[in-house]
Amino acid sequence: MSKKGSLQVHTENIFPIIKKFLYSDHEIFLRELVSNAVDATQKLKMLTQKGDYAGDLGDLTIRVKLDKEKKTLTVSDRGLGMSESEVERYINQIAFSSAEEFVEKFKDLDDKSAIIGHFGLGFYSAFMVANKVELVSKSHSGTPAVKWSCVGTTDFEMAETEKPEVGTDIVLHINDDSQEFLDDYKVKDLLKKYCKFMPVPIAFGDDAEAINKTNPLWLKQPSDIDDSEYGEFYKELFPFQPDPLFNIHLNVDYPFHLTGILYFPKIDNSINLEKNKIHLYSNQVFVTDKVNDIVPEFLTLLHGVIDSPDIPLNVSRSYLQADGNVKKISNYIVRKVADKLENLFKEDRAAFEAKWDDIAVFVKYGMLTDEKFFEKAKKFFLLKDTDKKYDTLEGYREKTKDAQVDKDGKQVYLYTGDKELHDAIIGSATARGYSVLVFDHPIDSHLIGKLEMGEENLSIKRIDAAPIAELIDKGEKAEDVLSKKDSESLESAYKALVDEKEFKVERKALSPNDPPLIITQDEFMRRMKEMSVMGGGPAFGGFPDSYNLVVNTNHPASAKLAALKGEEQSNMAKYLLDLAKLSNGLLKGADLTRFVSDRISQVN
Repeated sequence: MSKKGSLQVHTENIFPIIKKFLYSDHEIFLRELVSNAVDATQKLKMLTQKGDYAGDLGDLTIRVKLDKEKKTLTVSDRGLGMSESEVERYINQIAFSSAEEFVEKFKDLDDKSAIIGHFGLGFYSAFMVANKVELVSKSHSGTPAVKWSCVGTTDFEMAETEKPEVGTDIVLHINDDSQEFLDDYKVKDLLKKYCKFMPVPIAFGDDAEAINKTNPLWLKQPSDIDDSEYGEFYKELFPFQPDPLFNIHLNVDYPFHLTGILYFPKIDNSINLEKNKIHLYSNQVFVTDKVNDIVPEFLTLLHGVIDSPDIPLNVSRSYLQADGNVKKISNYIVRKVADKLENLFKEDRAAFEAKWDDIAVFVKYGMLTDEKFFEKAKKFFLLKDTDKKYDTLEGYREKTKDAQVDKDGKQVYLYTGDKELHDAIIGSATARGYSVLVFDHPIDSHLIGKLEMGEENLSIKRIDAAPIAELIDKGEKAEDVLSKKDSESLESAYKALVDEKEFKVERKALSPNDPPLIITQDEFMRRMKEMSVMGGGPAFGGFPDSYNLVVNTNHPASAKLAALKGEEQSNMAKYLLDLAKLSNGLLKGADLTRFVSDRISQVN
């Protein structure tokens, strides 16, 4: 037998949940109460605009005051006010938002989006920090003032009272667990954090000066703002940060409303990138600095402000909700950032190149994590070589299309992760007319792989992946000047000095101008290890490093070594091996100490 009915909601069960769990941080109560006061003030201004209120607006400053003796915090406004019936409707009926009703009533007004509230629950955040809340309000309609009080239960008291001015006072009797909110500095800091740009003046205590700026820079038209104003606003937001490189002003009205200013900070070449520097506002009310749900992760490296009433928030205005507008806003911001960078590149390439080292990590991060950004960024992404010359992907491809193509027609890009460490090998490459790129950031191993994807005729290899003659193999073979017996003797001498698990010894007939010993590392294994380390794991499953020790049998030193015998040959081979390790940063610890000690002994 089926049965139908209505769910029963008991307010005595809901009220403790609202008080304790609705908001993530108890400090949010001040933002909510001031936001309500702003709404009330904005509504009165709208009524005046419409001609429905003829009273004197006077000073509309919202005031927040502490009384440490009485242990109270009071938020006062001179806004719309409420009659007894309105208190009954909007306060006693939980989650009946007067803002929603007001916006619907005056939906034809252009600035209705300035109303902040949506859910009608913000008032009750007061009970997170207060054991008693009093509301004294006088309506603009001329009805008698009303006083409402509640001690955090479903019971309340309400009666007529005297109040000389239109508006509302909310008095919080701070509970014993929340005495921190009776501290002047604490309250003032919260007002600056959450209310810094609210559209109605807000003053603390008896201060005559408002703590907020009611018309923040992001609401102005970009054409009305000069560079110095952008710079001053950045310092106001981030007072201890270096000057930004440049900024993007966001301003869109359709299909969503979004304003804001994003700044490109100087980013160092570390992997510890600073995030959470984009502040999200909704109608000039601070919501959060965790905006991963709105912008792609790489854009969180930017600094600045985003303000949109169309970003859906949960009931506590603390977290974002999944919504189609979020995706549209995210895509818009990515496109604007990419367009800005492309325009800077086209308008003044020299200036763009001068800033490249400071923004390269940001662009690389974006190319790795956002496919649409990757496609746009290929136009302005710059490759830098060891001579500090810059070129785009297309420009570099054209530049090296003849010089750096191997016998199979594959174009080879050589790169170094450490210019100082590979100086000798770089010299060998440039002597052959090759260009060597610099990829020295931990994320570059990922980026290199992405640049190669879909490019069948492109190979990007680190300069110590193999001897230079083999990295760009054009089929040229040098003749080995040593006999087979002498070559084998060299190979045996070096094999006796290394751990075969760490070094694989091989001999090759290279140019006499190349080093006598070249240490190389498998390119694939190196990338896997680098990517694993970047991800916080061991180097490719904890596998030990392994290298190839290439003996150049055509070097004069190799010929001299082959002519030696016994201990004399072993000592010279050991010396050349130490030099090769030293030039690759592999001579460490006790081996390095021994090497230096032996050299000092030779001097003495």
